[in-house]
Amino acid sequence: MNDALADVPLHRAFVTVLGRDRPVGAAVLLAPRLVLTCAHVVNSALGRDRFGTAPPHRGDRVELRMPHIDRERPLVGRVVPESWRPPRSRSEAGRPAPPATGSLPYYGDLAVLELDTDAPPGAEPAPFLPHRDGCEVVAQWASGHALPTLRAMPRVSAHPWIALDVLGGRVADGFSGGPLWDRERQGVVGLVVASHEHRDPPGRPAPTGPHADRGAPPAALYAIGLHSIEAELPDLPPVAVPAAARGGQQLIGVLEQLLPSRQSLLACEEQLCARLRRRPAGPAADVERLVGLAMGVRRGVPELLDIVHDHLAEQRSDGPNGPAGTPGWQRVLGIARVVSPRERLSLARRRSLTALLAQCRAVDPAALLRTVLPYAHDTPTAVDLADATEALEGYDPPPGQPMPPLLQGVVHIGVHERAAGNELADDLDAWVHRTAPRLGVAPAAVDQFRADTLALHSARAAAPGGPRPPRVQVELLPVPPGQLFTYQIWVCDEDGRHEIVLTQDTEVPSHQVAKAIRQVLRTEVREHRDTALLEFFVSPAWLRLDVDTWELPGDAEDGGFYPGITCHVVLRSSERTRETYAAWKRRSSALPHAPRLLIDGRYAEPAVARARLEVCPEAGIVVVGCHQRHQGHVLRQCIEAGVHTVLWHRESHDGRASTDLLALVESADPTQIPEVVRLERAKAIAEPDRTDHHGHRLSLLHDGPDHRPPPLAPDPWVLGRP
Repeated sequence: MNDALADVPLHRAFVTVLGRDRPVGAAVLLAPRLVLTCAHVVNSALGRDRFGTAPPHRGDRVELRMPHIDRERPLVGRVVPESWRPPRSRSEAGRPAPPATGSLPYYGDLAVLELDTDAPPGAEPAPFLPHRDGCEVVAQWASGHALPTLRAMPRVSAHPWIALDVLGGRVADGFSGGPLWDRERQGVVGLVVASHEHRDPPGRPAPTGPHADRGAPPAALYAIGLHSIEAELPDLPPVAVPAAARGGQQLIGVLEQLLPSRQSLLACEEQLCARLRRRPAGPAADVERLVGLAMGVRRGVPELLDIVHDHLAEQRSDGPNGPAGTPGWQRVLGIARVVSPRERLSLARRRSLTALLAQCRAVDPAALLRTVLPYAHDTPTAVDLADATEALEGYDPPPGQPMPPLLQGVVHIGVHERAAGNELADDLDAWVHRTAPRLGVAPAAVDQFRADTLALHSARAAAPGGPRPPRVQVELLPVPPGQLFTYQIWVCDEDGRHEIVLTQDTEVPSHQVAKAIRQVLRTEVREHRDTALLEFFVSPAWLRLDVDTWELPGDAEDGGFYPGITCHVVLRSSERTRETYAAWKRRSSALPHAPRLLIDGRYAEPAVARARLEVCPEAGIVVVGCHQRHQGHVLRQCIEAGVHTVLWHRESHDGRASTDLLALVESADPTQIPEVVRLERAKAIAEPDRTDHHGHRLSLLHDGPDHRPPPLAPDPWVLGRP
């Protein structure tokens, strides 16, 4: 524990708070004249009740020291009235009511002190970072000595506090207000606010908060994290961050091209300093200092990009989308993601969004993350929508997808809030439209994504009641000539779960794939094989795979497992592009009234099949009745045209087979075609003497509205689409 003294950035910012010439708590330096601590520490230093709510007078002096910089030099701080947040029992800050003695957690308990003079030479503002689970932290007692330090591990984060398990050391009152230091990441991740101790009778913990007796071993330590600090103190200047090492020189180079004139540079530097509350360099300003200033504070890079975007929009016209569509702007955005990988929004935009989300109730944070990040292996934990969108902020959009996950999430929230009657949806939409150009997203892409999300939400709301069976999705990657396979198996259900559950990277035969599917049905979704929905995602070249003939021999109790007969088997293409998706939407909307289309031997040539599909732009259900050697080409034409459902026979291609298939789908509801096909297959198996039954070798491609291709699909644009 003593080697915590090696963390120089912490000790240059560590402050002790004195009351009657003895330490009563700790604090951390934010700026040359600003110090952050807990409000109950200030109350103790001034001899007031620890949970007193009235703001101290401007004339009340708080004595401070910086023990690792200049132990003998006295410092005087005064509370900034606008940043006084006393401890309170409720989240609403309007009428603060003191928490009951010993009750944990509570809200507020923050104060900013302004020094009468600059901090001593050698002092530096502390770098701040959001805390991460699994990262050990160090806290230090206010005396500044090495011995009374403690180590802790974050256990759970929930507003307003972070709970930590103490790994070593003993707690004392002087820890309150002090910084929690993440040694691995070299940043402050919170302020110590309270402890939870074991009391008699044994085994029944009693919270004590700031009234802890010195030396009692705590069961847990509590801290106020950076997110809660920023939410409580919206006027707090941007805090410093650890120096970034990557991308800085690239950012300097691209800004030298975007800001070639001295006048442009000075204008941007002056605006950035005003937003970050720093002193401008004036004539001494240059691009290197501008970038260093932005990289040195939290959300400074997004702030700089915001200013540069507005400056470019004022200086020249770049078409209807402004700078968002120019190569130079896209390049600077790409470099910014290297420099500041988890930040996309300026401080003002982040706080505006957080204020809006605090009034939204229609979307569950965990469900939102599952919806926007359906293929993320480890979805981050979110306690509210602000946490969820902050997690989404750290993800890049898939290649080819114009909407980043952050904007996707806010659009989803807006759609659900509007459906719930919340008028705040208009403000969420306005926020997205203002933010999108600064993230390089054209307004048309936002409008298209919102329309798609609204259509999907409306379709789900109008769906008949009753729970639907979970779906097991298999991304099948055949190895030529199609007798061995690798695969990934996903589970998707109506609760929003969509995650990978099984992966096979080495080639296996078909019966091993069927065995894996049976295992997932039994262990993951606990679904009976007769009611499960099974979907195979394959590329068009492999759509004619005989998955419905695969067999897994069983025992005497349950017999064999035939995926194509006992399950609702659906083949789906893993190729979908922006153009095919637009055509799919048009054809899907016309399904109730559009006629079924037959493509037989007369239209088997690719160019002729394409023309046939173009002549019938609303036909969403196609029966293919051409020879086997042409089926692959025709199936590809159907996919490229956005056809919703394709039905074909692998062997029979005469006029009678085509007539039977047309009759099969003519009166069927489009959503029930997979079940109709499954029943026809079952009838063919049940009547082995009828070799002419069309259920034998019957194949189906069905692209329903809940199509979700896996992440290894050839065209990644589909990943964010329904």
